Amino acid sequence: MNADFVNPFISGLLNVMETMAQTKLTPGKPKRKQSDVAKGDVSGLIGMVGPNVRGSMSITFDESLALTIMERMVGERPEKLDAEVGDMVGEVTNMICGNAKRDLAERGYEFGMATPIVVSGKQHTISHQVDGAKIILPFMCDEGLAHLEICFDK
Repeated sequence: MNADFVNPFISGLLNVMETMAQTKLTPGKPKRKQSDVAKGDVSGLIGMVGPNVRGSMSITFDESLALTIMERMVGERPEKLDAEVGDMVGEVTNMICGNAKRDLAERGYEFGMATPIVVSGKQHTISHQVDGAKIILPFMCDEGLAHLEICFDK
């Protein structure tokens, strides 16, 4: 997969986490993902379609990190994953993709964004619905792990 497609999502994730949740993530090594099983407890998934590109992106958080992000964004820490945390994950997914969309548009790749869906639970699956390589990138911080998945038909 072309780094031109991946880097805008990485910078979008890092930017959203730092500005909206005062959370600094450290990127790990990207690799190709073979299965649909998520690496965390709650995921946001968003599809993208345009005249010259089709793909999807997901962000998955460990429960501890999702709860910390919620606390930092709204001032209260939920006891467990709930509908409000799910809404927050959906909004974060939207913001990350929106940042990437702006950067990719500057490079000539226009696309529309679907409404994000949120899935949670141990061993939940993420189905990208695009015929392309799935790249997964781990991100670490003291509060837990996040995993960014990107899949494009390019």
